[in-house]
Amino acid sequence: MSKGPQHFIDEAAKANDEEDPFSETRRKNIAERQSQYQMRARKRPISPERADMFVDQTPDLRDRTYAKIMQEQLLTAEKEKIEKELVDKHQSGELKINRQAKAFAPEDTPTENIENTPSQAPRKKRIALSGHAITAVRDKTPNVAQWDETPAHISALDSTPATDKQWDATPSQTPRRNRWDETPKESVRDGGMTPGWGSETPRDIKMDLSERAEETPGASKRRSRWDLTPSQTPSETPMAGIDATPTHFTPKIMQNGGMTPSMLTPGGTTPIGTPAMGMKTPAVPFIPMTPEQAAIYKWEKEVDDRNRPLSDEELDALMPPGFKILAPPSGYAPIRTPTRKLLATPTPMSGIGGFMIPPTPERGGAGADKGVGGIIDTQPKDPELPALKPEDIQYFDKLLQDVDESQLTKAERNEREIMGYLLKIKNGMPSQRKSGLRKITENARRLGAGPLFNQILPLLMSPTLEDQERHLMVKVIDRILYKLDDLVRPYVHKILVVIEPLLIDEDYYARVEGREIISNLAKAAGLATMISTMRPDIDNVDEYVRNTTARAFAVVASALGIPALLPFLKAVCKSKKSWQARHTGIKIVQQIAILMGCAVLPHLKQLVEIVEGGLVDDQQKVRTITALGIAALAEAATPYGIEAFDSVLKPLWKGIRTHRGKGLAAFLKAIGFLIPLMDAEYASYYTKEVMLILIREFVSPDEEMKKIVLKVVKQCCSTDGVEPLYIREEILTPFFRAFWNHRMAMDRRNYKHLVDTTVEIAQKVGSVEIVSRIVDDLKDENEQYRKMVMETIENIMALMGAAEIDSRLEEQLIDGILYAFQEQTQEDPIMLEGFGTVCKALGRRTKPYLPQICGTILWRLNNKSAKVRQQATDLIAKIAPVMNVCQEEKLMGHLGVVLYEYLGEEYPEVLGSILGALSAIVSVIGMTKMTPPIKDLLPRLTPILKNRHEKVQEFCIELVGKIADRGSEFVSAREWMRICFELLELLKAHKKSIRRAAINTFGYIAKAIGPHDVLATLLNNLKVQERQLRVCTTVAIAIVAETCAPFTVLPAIMNEYRVPEINVQNGVLKAFSFMFEYIGEMAKDYIYAVTPLLVDAMMERELGIGLGNN
Repeated sequence: MSKGPQHFIDEAAKANDEEDPFSETRRKNIAERQSQYQMRARKRPISPERADMFVDQTPDLRDRTYAKIMQEQLLTAEKEKIEKELVDKHQSGELKINRQAKAFAPEDTPTENIENTPSQAPRKKRIALSGHAITAVRDKTPNVAQWDETPAHISALDSTPATDKQWDATPSQTPRRNRWDETPKESVRDGGMTPGWGSETPRDIKMDLSERAEETPGASKRRSRWDLTPSQTPSETPMAGIDATPTHFTPKIMQNGGMTPSMLTPGGTTPIGTPAMGMKTPAVPFIPMTPEQAAIYKWEKEVDDRNRPLSDEELDALMPPGFKILAPPSGYAPIRTPTRKLLATPTPMSGIGGFMIPPTPERGGAGADKGVGGIIDTQPKDPELPALKPEDIQYFDKLLQDVDESQLTKAERNEREIMGYLLKIKNGMPSQRKSGLRKITENARRLGAGPLFNQILPLLMSPTLEDQERHLMVKVIDRILYKLDDLVRPYVHKILVVIEPLLIDEDYYARVEGREIISNLAKAAGLATMISTMRPDIDNVDEYVRNTTARAFAVVASALGIPALLPFLKAVCKSKKSWQARHTGIKIVQQIAILMGCAVLPHLKQLVEIVEGGLVDDQQKVRTITALGIAALAEAATPYGIEAFDSVLKPLWKGIRTHRGKGLAAFLKAIGFLIPLMDAEYASYYTKEVMLILIREFVSPDEEMKKIVLKVVKQCCSTDGVEPLYIREEILTPFFRAFWNHRMAMDRRNYKHLVDTTVEIAQKVGSVEIVSRIVDDLKDENEQYRKMVMETIENIMALMGAAEIDSRLEEQLIDGILYAFQEQTQEDPIMLEGFGTVCKALGRRTKPYLPQICGTILWRLNNKSAKVRQQATDLIAKIAPVMNVCQEEKLMGHLGVVLYEYLGEEYPEVLGSILGALSAIVSVIGMTKMTPPIKDLLPRLTPILKNRHEKVQEFCIELVGKIADRGSEFVSAREWMRICFELLELLKAHKKSIRRAAINTFGYIAKAIGPHDVLATLLNNLKVQERQLRVCTTVAIAIVAETCAPFTVLPAIMNEYRVPEINVQNGVLKAFSFMFEYIGEMAKDYIYAVTPLLVDAMMERELGIGLGNN
């Protein structure tokens, strides 16, 4: 059975769902890497300007004052509270549906007409709900009578009820929401409607309009002319050319007597034939059918006619008396098959079928003259401005309009000028960017704070902004703040809304920029303005706003001084009206401690007094943030200031005994930071008491609690008053049982804390106690766990050495390390670094194990995996110094020969490691004992210098430099000159360390073979075009002069200055500059020789030569 076309469609859809292979390398904008929490910044509106209370004029009553803002804040809080209560009531089941609301009649309704009047619920007070609350209530709670609209008064004579409203509990009819997806029907207003489900059974409609009028004499009916079939009388429809009515919209009789109206006439007869092409309902007489299709159509039509809905008269004739029509269940609406068929059957088109390529702008079709976003050109009318990106058009669209600037108002001209500057800064080349930044800074006061910020701040809120563009826009704000100074006051909140999100950005430099902007803003606007602007946000209902506001207040405190903010903090933290205000005030103190560090020491006592009340607050969140704030203060004050915390020790101590969960974690963290500040006697007592709770929490499943417990254990063990015996007996066993497992190794954050804590315990109880417990785990089946064990052993050995390790433990250690090294599958330096550290710590005690280690290395050098070979060569570089200490020169010589034979390695990463291992062996064994001999090794390295891989270049030039420095006599001068030419290419390297190594090697070679040949090579290189190459050459000339004495180089350099080429002359002057910098006081002997050349350069017309630039 062959596969149908659906198979290929599914295959293409599946391929489309695959991930983009270039998604990792594609540069992401800021919005794409932000978390959901950070994205909440984009929901904050940029608030309007606020009144400046410090200006020397009467404030405008239309400005937003502090009082108005606080009123808005209270209203928002009340609204959120009511919404939350409604949702909570619904979830708890208290919000019920009132289906039996008592109806009452209006006063002006006659008594005899009450039974015909629809029920009317009393009006309720309306509450404006935000979108998400309405959705929650509407989705979860059925409509309640209290939300019903008051129905309009309906006459008792009306027999056709009005259309139900949105809030009605049980609709009498079910009118569809969309008129495009239903069978055409008469207007409700005209009394004719296709009955909805549950409505009255349709009667046989055979009465004329007069009969209808007699039934409902009181109804005022108005028929729509769009629903009328056009008259077939020629006199009633104007002929073409006689009337003034447009012929395209009014149905009329054509010249040939046809009665089909225009296709666009909604009220005409059903279009058939060519006008009906492309419509949903098939025009049957004009559809070409085979006899079979015609028979099927006829049969379907007959079935539909037989199964049409019965009228009331027909039902009354069929059914015996006594039956009544039951109402269907509320909300039930069956699928109507004829409607579905009607929607699914398109009218076939005439003409030749098949696919036709639609016109595109590229093919010269529709919109061929349009550019991005339908605009003709994305290049602004000013040719000096850079082109717009597609996402820039909404901000800079006015620059694309060609206008007469003389006709513009001053405000419009300023707006276009600001747009031009910002576009240059955002999209321009470095020269344009620099020009735009300078001009917008110089003209800031003339352009005005309002127009500037109205253009810059929306740009910063753009979801398509990239990191570089944000950096540039933030730099613009920073520059203009200095110029605007106090003019910025009405716009402080606007700026804060945009800049505060930077304080919680994951990028360190973005956080630094945000702090700098807020600091400068505080200095420009003043403390009073900053407090009055940010005060409403302190008890905002949104936690995100409170968090960023607290961080911004900490920056203000660092800019204007902590003492200036202390009275305000004291008032906020003692607030009785709002726990959110208290929470934010204490968080400000915490952020001040984190930001300013030991600078809080002069004010420590006052800050502790401000927050201490929060430890016994009735709100759990306030108690938690207070404990975290005290922990931050203690950490900032370490190792001083325990006297300031006397008043909080008792509530903290009670707190760790009464709290659980996150509250306990915060209190433990505070105690953990306070214990290191105490005297040894008190520290010992508090450690023993708190350790009981810590050991209980060792088994807590909460990851945050585990992290804090590990931190507190580390702090307790590092204090002087804690005895090693107590740790050994009380802590070690439960500690290893609870934390040293595979789960902790898989969590990277806890992994690091566990390693640090274990190393701290080892420093207290000794390395043997810890290493002996974990050494067997080096053979564990889990690689991540083995890495954690290796890292811990490496840190312990590096800090404490291996003096306490006995022979048995030593054997276990080497055996475990060899196993872990051979079993590693990931490219991670931990195993390699650990192997080298342990061998170095053991020193001479490693000698019995070196043959086994080297055998493993040689075996792995023959492995087909490049990664395994690279690990083996890297290990040689690590243990070469240990082999030298153990006097294993023969073994090192053998490894040197093996590595020499592997210099033809095709993988650059492995080749770089081989060169690094050779360099390590050459360094420890010396030039004379090196095998292979240096005279054979260096010519083999010369072609490798052409390799363009950075690792290969770096290790190769390092090895060549060592040979040039200490073994130059083993190589001929011709070979050194060949290497000099290769080194010139390395001066073009992107990596600075490679360029530096090449420049130093020129000095070594010049010292070996004399400066003249090397200098000739370097001076010829001054004529190249690349500036970086010329600069590196001048540095090399200066190093040659320093190495071989300046008098050997100076005549040739000064002679080269005669060449009438600007690059060469600039290079000579730059070489002089570096040379005098390197030789220092020795330059006094050459002042008179060089002065005439410098005088000539100062008189040169070329500005670059006069300044000594190149």
